[in-house]
Amino acid sequence: MEILAILKERFENNRHRHSELEWSQVEARLSADPGKLESLIKMEESGGEPDVICSIGEIIVFADCSKESPSGRRSICYDKEARIKRKKFPPETSAEEMLEAIGAEMMDEEWYRFLQSLDDFDFKSSSWIKAPEAMRRQGGALFGDKRYDIVFVYHNGAESYYASRGVRGILKV
Repeated sequence: MEILAILKERFENNRHRHSELEWSQVEARLSADPGKLESLIKMEESGGEPDVICSIGEIIVFADCSKESPSGRRSICYDKEARIKRKKFPPETSAEEMLEAIGAEMMDEEWYRFLQSLDDFDFKSSSWIKAPEAMRRQGGALFGDKRYDIVFVYHNGAESYYASRGVRGILKV
């Protein structure tokens, strides 16, 4: 199934995420920007299940809507700096590097909480979210998950990584 057909089916099956939009609007925006379509293909291939989550003026916002953190983007530390500093068993890449390669952005806490308001995500996994620069300079980073019907945002060392922690991206088209 080609990516537009996958995205259209997901769009139609999840109207509660974007009731103000019609598929024809989304398709027109994607047709005008093939680079964004390539990013969505990469999001899909890495297990993100991208879908439209809102529009801001003329901008249509996609996000990874897989129930758990995308399976192809897990077991990674926060960023390249943390990966390089890791002395034992450094992962091959990081959350920021993966999203840069895809062409997407890391969600900040506000986007993560908005996503969680649309559906339930990360009950068994967790996702890195954009950390404030002051925290990052001190070696820290943020991640979020949902437990007991509550969205939690926690801190951890940026060099840490776990099999169940990945990264979700957003893409503005």
